[in-house]
Amino acid sequence: MSWLWTTEDMINAMAGRPFGTLPEGITGISIDSRTIGPGEAFFAIKGDRVDGHDYASMAMANGATLLVVSEARLSGLGRLTVPMIVVDDVLAALGRLAVASRRRSRAQIIAVTGSVGKTTTKEMLRHVLSPSGKVHASVASFNNHWGVPLTLARMPLDTHYGVFEVGMNHPGEIRPLVQMIRPHVAVITTIAPAHLGNFNSITEIAAAKAEILEGLVPGGHVVLNRDNEQYDFLEQRAQSLGVQNIHSFGQHAKAEFRLAEFNGSDESSALWLTIDGETLEVAIGAPGRHIAENALAALGVVTLVNADLDKAIAALATLQPEKGRGRRHKLSIGNGSFTLIDESYNANPASMRAAIALLAAADPAGHGRRIAVLGDMLEMGDYAQELHSELSEPLLAAGIEHVWLAGKEMTALKDALPDSVHVEYRETAEELAKYALNSVAPGDVLMVKSSLGIGFGKIVAALLDKFAPFADTQREL
Repeated sequence: MSWLWTTEDMINAMAGRPFGTLPEGITGISIDSRTIGPGEAFFAIKGDRVDGHDYASMAMANGATLLVVSEARLSGLGRLTVPMIVVDDVLAALGRLAVASRRRSRAQIIAVTGSVGKTTTKEMLRHVLSPSGKVHASVASFNNHWGVPLTLARMPLDTHYGVFEVGMNHPGEIRPLVQMIRPHVAVITTIAPAHLGNFNSITEIAAAKAEILEGLVPGGHVVLNRDNEQYDFLEQRAQSLGVQNIHSFGQHAKAEFRLAEFNGSDESSALWLTIDGETLEVAIGAPGRHIAENALAALGVVTLVNADLDKAIAALATLQPEKGRGRRHKLSIGNGSFTLIDESYNANPASMRAAIALLAAADPAGHGRRIAVLGDMLEMGDYAQELHSELSEPLLAAGIEHVWLAGKEMTALKDALPDSVHVEYRETAEELAKYALNSVAPGDVLMVKSSLGIGFGKIVAALLDKFAPFADTQREL
């Protein structure tokens, strides 16, 4: 049996004590009692809303081989027959296991942060590195104080490339996470006004993102966006921390991984990458200039970790957008179809503009419309009204004539748009979903985007539930 961890190594790493007759080892780690499987250990983490200890019996019923529990809660778990490792604090113990995992690993470790494009770039790296070796990467957006240690602790010993996403919405959050990860390569995708309500300026956001540089291993590399206004600040911060290997990507003439040319369609993209004096053509199976820019960073990382660049470029041709991050659905309606672009996972001013550009590049069929379905961008603080109203600029520049809105902050955009734009406004995502279901028409292209907490995933789910996938064999009338 190939164990992820032997229980002896777990006890030693976590400073725990055994309770009951422990198995020799475990095959996986979970913090979700609903999805845990046989052979896996359940870590009963106490979160902001729920305490994992309350779900220990469910974890056992679903096949958990081992429980990791807090000493303070042990007395209430005595009736359970599953063996346990008892620790002082479960989340802290998971962090200690994560550190042990990183210490034993021989993998090339990559950490990705940025205001926009973290998850997309992480998934792109998973995709392009896979032909060169075994890749272990964060699930979904596991990029916070529990997601990072969980991903590290889950990293198999035979991993060749470990890819970790690191997020934050306050200063000081990245620093302890990157000290666990200790990357060989750190990527900062871009700096934009995300979570601006928690910062006084864009430069403060850049400084918080730059915390990722503090965990680089000696001789490590940083990859920065040369086209971003904060590039000079980030370069200087890297130099002040003693980082000697500073690389850049973008369209800038001095970028090491340079976008020489871009050609996008509504289904895919092509770019020409100049690297080491050579220009290479790269086909990407996903549309959008922002996707192409992320690809520059990903291919730059491929070269820095000595993976196979040719295989990585070939892999990009089969890349597909993730759920909520540009995934497209062609759905049947009447005698034809419409296109749904699902950008519902998250939103800030930069990603909104990228999504609007994606909509602008889409081709409606027949008399179809390009429709921007937009919800609030959260954590904008005192800048919220201004930043929402400024979205009128890219919408008008793109020629988007139909805008459907929901959310308190989107009233600012509603008021900023001229009468030439057909605007529909509803207070909630649920109300807007009802309108969308009854108003979408053959040939339309709908792009749905908001911050996750606004719940625009409900609009996507409602459309997918009502309208069946369109088969290419059907004839458009």
